[in-house]
Amino acid sequence: MSRLVVVSNRVADPRKSAAGGLAVALGDALNDTGGLWFGWSGRIIEPGQSEGSAPQLQRAGRVTLATVDLSREDHDSYYLGYSNGVLWPVFHYRLDLADFDAGYIAGYRRVNRLFAQKLMTLLHPDDVIWVHDYHLIPLAAELRAMGCTQRIGFFLHIPLPPPQMLAAIPQHEWLIRALFAYDLVGFQSEVDVQHFSRYVRNEADAQVLGEDRYRAFGRTTVAQAFPIGIDVDEFMRLSHAREACETYDTMREQYSRRRLLIGVDRLDYSKGIPHRVRAFRELLKHYPENRNSATLIQIASPTRESVDAYADIRQELEGLCGAINGDYGELDWMPVRYIHRTVARKRIPGLCRAADVGLVTPLRDGMNLVAKEYIAAQNPEDPGVLVLSRFAGAAEQLKEALLVNPYDVHGTAEAIQQALRMPLEERVRRHQKLLARIREHDVHWWRRRFLDTLAQAGD
Repeated sequence: MSRLVVVSNRVADPRKSAAGGLAVALGDALNDTGGLWFGWSGRIIEPGQSEGSAPQLQRAGRVTLATVDLSREDHDSYYLGYSNGVLWPVFHYRLDLADFDAGYIAGYRRVNRLFAQKLMTLLHPDDVIWVHDYHLIPLAAELRAMGCTQRIGFFLHIPLPPPQMLAAIPQHEWLIRALFAYDLVGFQSEVDVQHFSRYVRNEADAQVLGEDRYRAFGRTTVAQAFPIGIDVDEFMRLSHAREACETYDTMREQYSRRRLLIGVDRLDYSKGIPHRVRAFRELLKHYPENRNSATLIQIASPTRESVDAYADIRQELEGLCGAINGDYGELDWMPVRYIHRTVARKRIPGLCRAADVGLVTPLRDGMNLVAKEYIAAQNPEDPGVLVLSRFAGAAEQLKEALLVNPYDVHGTAEAIQQALRMPLEERVRRHQKLLARIREHDVHWWRRRFLDTLAQAGD
């Protein structure tokens, strides 16, 4: 059996549940093959030191964790600058927030070359390499230039925008050319695959060699959708653990006279949180029976707070929540409970289970696993209703949710009202179908399907 080598911006110990579902899923395959997980250590060191040092190796059971340090200059240009200052906003359809003029691309290419140099010293001839996310798009091209012939697959966890938006990125041809160094390129949704196909056919004169196979720049690659899932059974066990049960009991006791709506997000402009709060205000305005009754609990975990766009959205959100509470609140009822901090993951299932409505309404998202976690956390005999943005990758699978356009604030408010008034029989029927689907296409299915397709693509 070939050894699996996982490469990502950050490395996680797959034995630790706090590392998240992705780490656990990859951990199974890594353990089976005595695999290697390679990435940045999270440490920033003095300039020049990282180039001369060997990767730091650590054992995690049968898995080897290999990490490299970055200098401040490399970190700021590769991670903050190009990855999150250019690719993140463009890939989430926010050209207005992209910093095209700062020259970060040189640092992005330099760090990917550094990763390739360090990784090459650790590879075995029959390894299978799986590279993750937008930070490392050019990694395979750098590896190929150094003589790497192993199978290499790439999975993009965020959306891929339409060709016109991709073409706004300076040197976009180089970026997409780099994807053809992979044997397999995986996306979250069929829409993303369509965007890739249109770009490579129109901009790179790619040949379409049968289903999902494209030839351009002298190489052939396979591009398919692999919608990522969650570990449903693991999340259900988390739902019945002590911390989740305590949270559920507390919520039901404190809000025994209320209908709870829950939103759980990072405070990111892609998540559409201000639009969601405005929709809740519309709900209270046009459906007054929800006043002194419905309560929105919005968790917005801090992220990238040094970036102006994130500071702006925090200020906007705090102003909106304060205005709604001032206009509609009572002495014994606060319409919006806004929490700007990270809530322990072990408590999230209890919050989801206590909520009558789950609000997952991003303006654009690759998948959004909170939607699937909300489904898994529900009581199947009395489930809540998922209100889901049609612009989340999850919407392609979760058709029984109430799909909304988050830009249509009034339409979203009407969907929330429909969710609050939905009869039990319909809620149960929708939940059964949604639960069956996330079980069938869970994170383990995602991993197996990608690796099986990579094995065939390599042939």
